[in-house]
Amino acid sequence: MQHSPGFLKVVNEVRPKIKEITVAEAKARLAQNPKAILMDVREDSEWQKGHAAEAVHLGKGILERDIETLYPNPDAEIIMYCGGGYRSALTAEVAQRMGYKNVLSLDGGYKAMVAAGWPMKT
Repeated sequence: MQHSPGFLKVVNEVRPKIKEITVAEAKARLAQNPKAILMDVREDSEWQKGHAAEAVHLGKGILERDIETLYPNPDAEIIMYCGGGYRSALTAEVAQRMGYKNVLSLDGGYKAMVAAGWPMKT
């Protein structure tokens, strides 16, 4: 997907402020911590077409409004993913500003997960 310069500027501004991890690192972290949350931050229509089998869905459009109610522990390990790793970088940074201390963005997002053979469901 070709992203607009303004969108890329915003993403590149937040990337130094967050931690991004690979698909392999995400698998390892989820295996090590059964309480870790794999969060799909894509739009509802994207989620419905397919998502990681163990993921929860909290779209970028409502994340700020609902994350504290659904996941009140600011120390919870949350691995966020989107389609390609751009929107999850933005949501990870927002969650950090809201007080979440252990938020990660999955580099490459859903596309990287599919390429790696991550179990998916619809």
